[in-house]
Amino acid sequence: MKKVLAFAAAAALTTLGACNQSPREQAADNIEANADAVADNLEDLADNATTENAEQALENRADAVEEAGEKKADDMRSHDADTNLKNGI
Repeated sequence: MKKVLAFAAAAALTTLGACNQSPREQAADNIEANADAVADNLEDLADNATTENAEQALENRADAVEEAGEKKADDMRSHDADTNLKNGI
């Protein structure tokens, strides 16, 4: 239930914040929101892990997902999709 509420809140904030943004900025925000949601789920799994090693591994994955999402979003914001293939579009 907590995960659903967090995802719904992120979606609502993204929708409200998208009113005056370019499509590229909206896409970057969506990338970050999705990465945050996945990272939150991994952190919840870490909280329920049965061993310290499993908990640490899940927390490390959550950090990596969040960092990757931020990098992809920054790349989306800073590179022109029509002239630069770095962002994969």
